[in-house]
Amino acid sequence: MRFAIIVLAAALLAGPAAAQTGGTAIPTTALSHKLSLGTATPGGGFPLYGNAFAEVMNAADPQLSIAPRNTKGSNENIPLLEKGELDLALVAGEPAYEAFAGIGRPPVRLKILTAIYSNPGMFVVRADSPYRTIRDLVGQPVAFGAKGSGLPILARYVLDGLGLKQDEDFRAVYLDRAGDGPAMVEDGRVAALWGAGIGWPGFAAVASSAAGARFIAPSADEIMRIRAKHAFLKPLLVPANSYPKQSAPIASLGSWSFVLTREDLPDDIAYRLAKTLHGVEANFCRKLAQACETTASNTVSAAPRPELIHPGVMKYFREIGVVK
Repeated sequence: MRFAIIVLAAALLAGPAAAQTGGTAIPTTALSHKLSLGTATPGGGFPLYGNAFAEVMNAADPQLSIAPRNTKGSNENIPLLEKGELDLALVAGEPAYEAFAGIGRPPVRLKILTAIYSNPGMFVVRADSPYRTIRDLVGQPVAFGAKGSGLPILARYVLDGLGLKQDEDFRAVYLDRAGDGPAMVEDGRVAALWGAGIGWPGFAAVASSAAGARFIAPSADEIMRIRAKHAFLKPLLVPANSYPKQSAPIASLGSWSFVLTREDLPDDIAYRLAKTLHGVEANFCRKLAQACETTASNTVSAAPRPELIHPGVMKYFREIGVVK
């Protein structure tokens, strides 16, 4: 028995290079990386993206094991990353901006793994409703997204740029589950649902309903006013046909969402994640339309500051020439 233990210990210490049989390396669990990925409440865009991200990454590198986990969204994901209870998490642009800048809290020391997609914010209403502008919705019940998600924060900045307060000028509704919003629009419990992004499930559900949908975004003049007060918000475009019966592009503004990592995620793991992810960009794009924006170049341009990108990711970006 003692001899068997010594032999086993020696084999483990020898590492994968010594574990060869007929020239083929014997796999070892020491090389595998099990990582948790925080998403958000069911029915929203983050679980949709996070599940696809994990599936594509795990298939591309069998030694990666990324496990998605439903959370309350961005505002829960940030402290969970800080406490080390998550390895990776999806975080919307506005909560990330506030956390990095130290708005309302000490600045976080988390890092960016990748930008995932842009989030042009807008409202959706029933196609047969009388509402056509943001001002038309003043005084009406409006669902601003799930509690703890980044969507209400984006709405707050947009409305503030127009001199409006979402909890005073609207009958604000905050959802327990992101997926509850579309039915509330369809049956009239709310006049509008606020959301963001291309391929966002809430917008797709309302647009696919029998009543159909109309989208309400800030006008060109309103976009200028909003950006004059909140310059970190970027002009963004929802291409035509992003949703059923949406024949024309929609100009709006918003920011980029990210996959953030805990501060102490080792450089070699971050490097491996980046190399795997950007090696399968085409496959990810085919699997999920909004993932087409998940590129190395978009990460570099979307990051508020280059030093916020994880050093392991930056090493890979230098190798492929995205940064110098």
